[in-house]
Amino acid sequence: MTSTADRLARQKERAEGIGTKETAVQFSGQDYETLRQQCLSSGRLFEDDCFPAESKSVGYNELGPYSSKTRGIVWKRPKELCSDPKFIDDGATRTDICQGALGDCWLLAAIASLTLDQRILGRVVPPGQSFTDDYAGIFHFQFWQYGVWVDVVIDDRLPTRDGKLLFVHSAQGSEFWSALLEKAYAKVNGSYEALSGGNTIEGFEDFTGGIAEIYTLKNAPPQLFQIIQKALNLGSLMGCSIDITSAYETEAVTALKLVKGHAYSVTGAEQVNYRGRTVQLVRIRNPWGQVEWTGPWSDGSREWDYVSADEKSKLNNVAEDGEFWMSYSDFIKNFSKLEICNLTPDTLESDDVGHWNNYQFEGLWRVGSTAGGCRNNTATFSSNPQFVVCLEDVDDDPLDGKDGCTFLVGLMQKGGRQQRRLNRDLETIGFAIYKVPDEYKGSSNVHLGPDVLLRQKHVAISTFINTREVCERFRLPPGEYAVIPSTFPPHKNGSFVLRVFSEKEANTSPLEEDIHAEIEEEEISEQDVDPQFKRVFKEISGSDMEVSVFELVEILNNIVSHRSDIKTDGFTLETGRLIVSLLDKDESAKLGLKEFHSLWNKLQKYLEIFKSHDTDSSGTMSSHEMRAAATEAGFQVNSALLQAIVNRYADAQYAIDFDSFVGCLIKLEMLFKMFKALERDNSGKIELDLQQWMCLAIY
Repeated sequence: MTSTADRLARQKERAEGIGTKETAVQFSGQDYETLRQQCLSSGRLFEDDCFPAESKSVGYNELGPYSSKTRGIVWKRPKELCSDPKFIDDGATRTDICQGALGDCWLLAAIASLTLDQRILGRVVPPGQSFTDDYAGIFHFQFWQYGVWVDVVIDDRLPTRDGKLLFVHSAQGSEFWSALLEKAYAKVNGSYEALSGGNTIEGFEDFTGGIAEIYTLKNAPPQLFQIIQKALNLGSLMGCSIDITSAYETEAVTALKLVKGHAYSVTGAEQVNYRGRTVQLVRIRNPWGQVEWTGPWSDGSREWDYVSADEKSKLNNVAEDGEFWMSYSDFIKNFSKLEICNLTPDTLESDDVGHWNNYQFEGLWRVGSTAGGCRNNTATFSSNPQFVVCLEDVDDDPLDGKDGCTFLVGLMQKGGRQQRRLNRDLETIGFAIYKVPDEYKGSSNVHLGPDVLLRQKHVAISTFINTREVCERFRLPPGEYAVIPSTFPPHKNGSFVLRVFSEKEANTSPLEEDIHAEIEEEEISEQDVDPQFKRVFKEISGSDMEVSVFELVEILNNIVSHRSDIKTDGFTLETGRLIVSLLDKDESAKLGLKEFHSLWNKLQKYLEIFKSHDTDSSGTMSSHEMRAAATEAGFQVNSALLQAIVNRYADAQYAIDFDSFVGCLIKLEMLFKMFKALERDNSGKIELDLQQWMCLAIY
């Protein structure tokens, strides 16, 4: 219950703008300025209890407390390591980032790319931090984490051995911004060891909030050169690399001076006239600032002799600076992988480049309710969360000359690195895209059922893979499309962020029903009650002609115990009290003839619904059937409410028996009626003081 309340509180924060780049979330609830002022007032250097200078912050397995790799570690502040430490000295550069005894080169490559764009670097590394002015042993950094920006506070105690930093360090040894940035990122992910192994694109995304595409160049799509050009015009970050087949090839230099297993940046893509034909060129930068490609179109190569002076000037074909041109055909032959990180408008803050339109949603897969698995699982697939994307305007400059709407969809699962210490692997995730049928167009107040999703083929589908994020580019005709994110197998818990980046504006929203109830109030007089029913009621109720909660539970259990077509653990006193509370009109805490008659009619209706959704005649109903069953009973529920229902009423096998089904529907009716009684002017909200809330909740 408290975790649900925390999640609702976070949703409220998002709605209020907390988590944007202007108002970052305080990681672990720590406020940098407040903590800093406390330290300055007390004259003590900050010590971070949330990420202490202890072995558990270093790691849990290979870097665990009993590992030989962590023996002799001493945590020291920069002022204990050199006489004049600097946070940033003469600008942040690639030489500030030297790898230590941690396999996080993927992260360091991303940090190195940050130094190429001071605007983005300043977003991650807030300015004004130093070891001189009001130094208090506290620093902070900002990262994008699963849809929100977080501000991460750390102290400056760093792990060392033999007087040297154990992990990232600067070449000079006196500059510490990169080591402190690495520590802040380790804190977010639970430990330093959690950063071991990864993909540069993950760092790109967490430093920018962008969305990543990865292209395998041996299978490059026909328009990849045009995709690169468009990405550059949109301010995207791009990296490329050459795969290695063994550790011995790491940073091995080829005959044409390309470095294997090394992260390069792509900085340009142009076409030139060369001997009567057009040649596509790609500009690449080696962050080392040296070791350049020596093949065709390299600096000073003979190909440039056949290019006009104007074009050469435009392409800035100059010095030995680590940046070089090569033909696009040589690029896809020599490099293995291209990574594009498409940035959001709030990251760029510039009118000089175009912008993607971006949209994001948070969601949950929960066993028994919304963890439906991929399309192979026909019984549960439609239970997954659903999102609609409405594409109206076609691209301005289609890459192949054909009209269509280009958009990217990224599905990111949360918490992968944090769960490593629990030995949990990432789930296999992906998504399918379906055309929304005409009868549902323009309405987001629906949840597409199996009758819609299973009768048509998807119009697009991603790969399913056990990675942090699956992102793919699509181009579809204008129309409305449903995106269905899922794990590959069903019945897997998980949290995710779904993001859509579109060239033109696109209306996007969850496909989700509004919570609603159509409750039929039965108005009957005593004369309407069948004489036979009256006679039976008199026998079971006794001389007072009323049934107490205890008598009611006994009656109901006696009835269901004689039925072989339904399974039940028996009605509980709690359910009995709910029933009496709902139907007791005269506040006698008992049910009279008319009230019991209303109950009997409800039970008959609910039994019919229950049996129609017991598809395997097991005597129970699958929790995945609960949404449709509740709808048939007059209650329209959304995914969040469905998850709460399943948590409360399903058994360990996610089956719902008859007494639980009845108890759930009675509780829903009561909650709807309570809300309507307290609601003012159909506002959709109620306001309670603490006493009112406690009395209602405990009831």
